[in-house]
Amino acid sequence: MNTKAPTADSNPSPGGSLFELGQPLPKAPAEPAAVPAPRLRRAERTQGEMRIASLDQLLPADHEVRVVWDYVCELNLDPLLQTIRAVPGGPGRDATDPRILLALWLFATVDGVGSARTLDALCREHLAYQWLCGGVSLNYHTLAEFRTQHTAILDRLLTDSVATLLRENLITLKQVAQDGMRVRASAGAGSFHREPSLRKCLHQAQAQVAALKNQVDEDNQAASRRQQAARERAARERQQRIEQALAQRAELEAKREEQRRDKGLKYDAAQLRSSTTDPEATRMKMPDGGTRPAYNVQFATTVEGGAIVGVDVTNVGSDGGQMQPMQQQIETRHQQRPEQFLVDGGFTTLEDIEVAEQNGIQVLGPIKNEASKKAKGEDPYQPKTKDGPGVAAWRQRMGTDEAKQTYKFRAATAEWANAGARQRGLYQVTVRGRQKVLAVALLHALVHNLLRTMALRATKQTTK
Repeated sequence: MNTKAPTADSNPSPGGSLFELGQPLPKAPAEPAAVPAPRLRRAERTQGEMRIASLDQLLPADHEVRVVWDYVCELNLDPLLQTIRAVPGGPGRDATDPRILLALWLFATVDGVGSARTLDALCREHLAYQWLCGGVSLNYHTLAEFRTQHTAILDRLLTDSVATLLRENLITLKQVAQDGMRVRASAGAGSFHREPSLRKCLHQAQAQVAALKNQVDEDNQAASRRQQAARERAARERQQRIEQALAQRAELEAKREEQRRDKGLKYDAAQLRSSTTDPEATRMKMPDGGTRPAYNVQFATTVEGGAIVGVDVTNVGSDGGQMQPMQQQIETRHQQRPEQFLVDGGFTTLEDIEVAEQNGIQVLGPIKNEASKKAKGEDPYQPKTKDGPGVAAWRQRMGTDEAKQTYKFRAATAEWANAGARQRGLYQVTVRGRQKVLAVALLHALVHNLLRTMALRATKQTTK
């Protein structure tokens, strides 16, 4: 029996030995260490739970909506309450508290919300608006009607807000600046038609109204009574808008004819157009140079304190002739006249300047073509032969250093107030008609004065 150990040259297996005897086996490659899965807090939306918290507890104590509500609660809204027919023991549903509706529109204006439908959605989805509602259900019809049907109330509230600021010596009416801003109307350029097209549209609208009145539901597929009434109402409203468009066009033609007689301005009556969507809107030149349907919103702002003391809305694309109505409005609202009135060149018509000066109001506004007159060696501050005493005094005043220094406050006052309204969304209105647009402008003025009241009171406290 051969017990000789195999040598290195020997190969007992046909394939040979993979490893020599006595050598350690190579280690297998190490597997990478497993990365632990992260621990996450995952959303669980199907788990039922009970929460006990009121709307007041959910809303932060320093939320600005509380300031709006406190402000509304201090207002005298008796004229709104007196129109409500629902009384204890009487028929009908309970009316919505007008304080809720006013507070919703004021806070929506602060937020830059100008649509009743958007506000309706916020009342269901946003905590601050839910807090204002306090569980009272609303719809966009109620919201829209409240905003546009109480222009006189909003106008009185603006007067009251200014009276409060005057009583607390936070503002004065010594110096007032006025400026206008073009706000796009809720109408398209394609809604403007000449007289033949308007009369054709009116004939079609009258035929549609008559057809809807004679329509009778004959089967189950016919429209419901509510749908039928809605269609009839829409047809009547369209007919009324077209009739208003024809009346507006006739008024525009009368103005053009007056301008032709007085100033020799020519016009083509056949080219005059008015809108069937918003008859009171007119095409105006906008800040970007384009021409669109718009309204001219006028704000008068105090130089001291920066409060809005006068609001007006016109469908005239020029600021010329707007100074005198605003001065009359301020006097009627607050029983006093400004000592100085700061305006830009668009307002400085000689007629308005003469009337203002005769009423004891000093006008501060640039003289037209002042730079070109200086370049020609002319004195723009020298009164002209045809100037009245008021216009002559205005020209001489604008040549003084004191007037030039005071006039610098105009941009920081009037244009600053307009910029605030722009930041709060006053670029285009969603309502139609001058009175409804005026209601929107008054809401912006009320919000502006509310914010100014808070700021002025805080400043007064820190300076004590």
